[in-house]
Amino acid sequence: MTSAEELRQLASESLLAHYAEYCEGAVIVDAAARIVWMNERYPERLGIAVPACVVGQEIEKVIPNSLMRQVVETGRPIMLDIMEFGEAAFVVTRLPLHDKAGKVVGAVGFMLYDDPRQMASLMARYQRLRSDLAEARKKLAEARRTKYTFASFVGTGAACSVVKQMARRAARTSASVLILGETGTGKELLAQAIHAASSRADASFVAVNIAAIPETLLEAEFFGVAPGAYTGAERNGRDGKFKLADGGTLFLDEIGDMSPALQAKLLRTLQEGEFEPVGSNRLTTVDVRVIAATSRNLEKMVADGLFRADLYYRLNVITLNTPPLRERLEDFSLLADYLVDHVCRQQGMPPRGISAGAINRLCRHDWPGNVRELANVLERALLMSDSDTLEADDLEAVMPAVPLDSPKVVSLRPIGMAEAVAQAEREAIRLALRHARGNKAEAARQLGISRAALYEKISALGVDAESA
Repeated sequence: MTSAEELRQLASESLLAHYAEYCEGAVIVDAAARIVWMNERYPERLGIAVPACVVGQEIEKVIPNSLMRQVVETGRPIMLDIMEFGEAAFVVTRLPLHDKAGKVVGAVGFMLYDDPRQMASLMARYQRLRSDLAEARKKLAEARRTKYTFASFVGTGAACSVVKQMARRAARTSASVLILGETGTGKELLAQAIHAASSRADASFVAVNIAAIPETLLEAEFFGVAPGAYTGAERNGRDGKFKLADGGTLFLDEIGDMSPALQAKLLRTLQEGEFEPVGSNRLTTVDVRVIAATSRNLEKMVADGLFRADLYYRLNVITLNTPPLRERLEDFSLLADYLVDHVCRQQGMPPRGISAGAINRLCRHDWPGNVRELANVLERALLMSDSDTLEADDLEAVMPAVPLDSPKVVSLRPIGMAEAVAQAEREAIRLALRHARGNKAEAARQLGISRAALYEKISALGVDAESA
């Protein structure tokens, strides 16, 4: 049976013969780039009548544009090139020749094609592959860009205005942000809006729903996997979400569901800006802005020992509280109009409207699912109704019964501009005081006014600061 070494030697010896037989031309030069041999086809292609006369001549005298001397001098091959010869052009390859000691003693060149157009199909395939790769990268980049801005966080009421104002301030920094609020209040939407308004807007926005990923996979999801880290791991490894978000923003949804062990690793990454992929002993450095969100009471979890206090303080640099829908009654008309229009466009329906009576019906529900639940109710009502305008009766069919004497009815009575401004200022002050836990200096900072101006407004508007 032929050994591996014998096969290698046989292949080496037969390589020249095979190439010389099947290619359009072959030439060998010595260490001084002088021609020592040409096969029969090459002289014909070059228009040389007497092939023997070229032996011993420098390669450039016979083939002016040859780069064989470069191969001899550098010892590096030129695997594929187009060489011009008069009005013709050849596709060629050039390889160095070594002796047993490894010294370059010459070079061999082959004319693969006597017309570069024969490579057209190969180049076309190459261009298609490059185009497909560029398109895939473009789609991936678009998928990691944000879909929402502050304009998407619909609402003009006091509660909505305060949180948007605070979020815009957060967008001007790279500090960590903690968004608190009930499910369906738009926490991820607000995170995307902050990213879109920040200096990192051109980089990736990567979102991770911690509650949706098995605990055993979270570390690999965050930090990636080194090549061959474990049986079944990808050969080339896999980047984690921190690496994908490098230079951009990483959104950690439902941060309260993270295990204590992973909390410790996350804390180190946030503090040091570096991590080790699973199965690796090399540190990877990243520049990532983290926005976390949860519907849980993190302060209580810290007190109960379920969430690390140091991680909580690291995340809680800027805190935003997304208000529940039941505290945004003044936004119902604008929000319902927006959602009805969105559903109609999404479902390919003609434009529809919603009546004042239907708005009042919506306001008599507690909305535990908040905006997400509202969107679901309006979509169901639109699909079940044929009228151009949604009425209260259309909503009754898809909503739970509510007592007729429910106080949650929006007043449709027109009010003066001064009264409307006063109502909005009262609500904004109450909300700021609630967020600041009664600290008037902090509440004034959040509102963008001086402490003295805050005291004046509390007195003039009759705001009960203690109850707020």
